[in-house]
Amino acid sequence: MFTGIIQAVGEVAAMAPSGGDLRLHINTGKLPLGDVALGDSICTNGVCLTVIELPGDGYWADVSVESLNFTTLGDMKPGSRVNLEKALTPQSRLGGHIVSGHVDGVGEVVSLQEDARSIRVVLRAPDELAKYIAHKGSICVDGTSLTVNAVSGAEFDLNIIPQTMAETIFGQYRAGSRVNLEVDVIARYLERLVQGDAAADPKAAGLSLDTLAENGFLRD
Repeated sequence: MFTGIIQAVGEVAAMAPSGGDLRLHINTGKLPLGDVALGDSICTNGVCLTVIELPGDGYWADVSVESLNFTTLGDMKPGSRVNLEKALTPQSRLGGHIVSGHVDGVGEVVSLQEDARSIRVVLRAPDELAKYIAHKGSICVDGTSLTVNAVSGAEFDLNIIPQTMAETIFGQYRAGSRVNLEVDVIARYLERLVQGDAAADPKAAGLSLDTLAENGFLRD
């Protein structure tokens, strides 16, 4: 688990295809690795990756086909910059929100504009994720915990303060940039719980007014 508070910006040092998926070497820059062991998790642009080698300047991780298909890691190339966060400990401050490192989908930057000393960023989420994004709720963008300022359909606004711009890869975003999105984990579980017994039916289409009524969430 992570908090969405970025600890360092790293760089892709090498990418090695391996058996249909990918091995990724990340140079971690200023991120200290003295307390990191093989098998530990590091959030890399919002994706929870397992450390399989520690060569001294960073770490190697395996990236599965699933991760390549549903994140932007497959778009990376040597030199690409990435947000990094080590897994939280019981002593960690939960300064952001609970982040699992399990990306829900890839969004797109629609626009960026100055807003006093901050930057107002509008992103578009995949349509199927729009229902999980709420005004003043939390969302994780490339591993960064952020507050949603406004929502319009599948588009949502973020306000990026100077500190976040300086300490993450937000400064390299442009209109059209693709980003990893993880919605609030509570929203995902809540939807599943509200489905009740219908959750076990593979033919169930998800939440509907009928499902809500059958499980006591609607009143006449």
